[in-house]
Amino acid sequence: MSNYQDTFKRYEKKYLLSKEQYSLFMEKTKDHLKIDDYGEITICNIYFDTPNRMLIRSSLEKPIYKEKLRLRSYGTPSIGDNVFIELKKKYKGVVYKRREQMELTSAEDYLYDYLPSTKQTQITKELDWFLKFYKDLIPSMYISYNRFAMYGLEDSEVRVTFDQNIIYRQEDLYLESGVWGEPLLEEGQKLMEIKIPGTMPLWLSHILDELSLYPASFSKYGNAYKETLKIKKQRIQNNRTAKGEKKYA
Repeated sequence: MSNYQDTFKRYEKKYLLSKEQYSLFMEKTKDHLKIDDYGEITICNIYFDTPNRMLIRSSLEKPIYKEKLRLRSYGTPSIGDNVFIELKKKYKGVVYKRREQMELTSAEDYLYDYLPSTKQTQITKELDWFLKFYKDLIPSMYISYNRFAMYGLEDSEVRVTFDQNIIYRQEDLYLESGVWGEPLLEEGQKLMEIKIPGTMPLWLSHILDELSLYPASFSKYGNAYKETLKIKKQRIQNNRTAKGEKKYA
């Protein structure tokens, strides 16, 4: 029996908050939400994709069904530490997540080198199928952020998380390489996620309306990928400009 939750099914709504909006939200919800016992934690992820980034390109087209595979740790892991392999799927707005805990080296052997896992569970069978179906998955993006979570006092399954200091990189794609990269959010911004098993609680819906907070389509991996495309496009433009200036010098 695992001592961690390995399956999730819920609705998730994301909101980009300014520093002022965050302060107002915290004030309005102080009698409804409580910070969980973990406090602020650093979540680190390696996202896997095909060489041509088929998974994220498909996801950005907003299909009815989409899926992602990532390797996750809480803080920077060392050899011997446990990490999580997560398969996240979204169908018609409902998020389904499966995750399997493994020791860091075993997880990397499994995902980077396609070595068979010694664990045999329903979740590893799903992971095996996913890896075989896409065949040539490789590490694609590192993304980390600082998160603290809150839960509802009336219903503990209502969870609200706040992510800040979101950074990404496309090199040195190992969790043990540490937390560094390029920022994804503007200064002071926070990404709020509301995670609920069903309908939005009435009190929370009223507060969101009162503060004019509306859901945002924001994928950390998706936005990081789009940033890399912008940088690539700018480099190409700079090279063309430099060649043109040299030609007519």
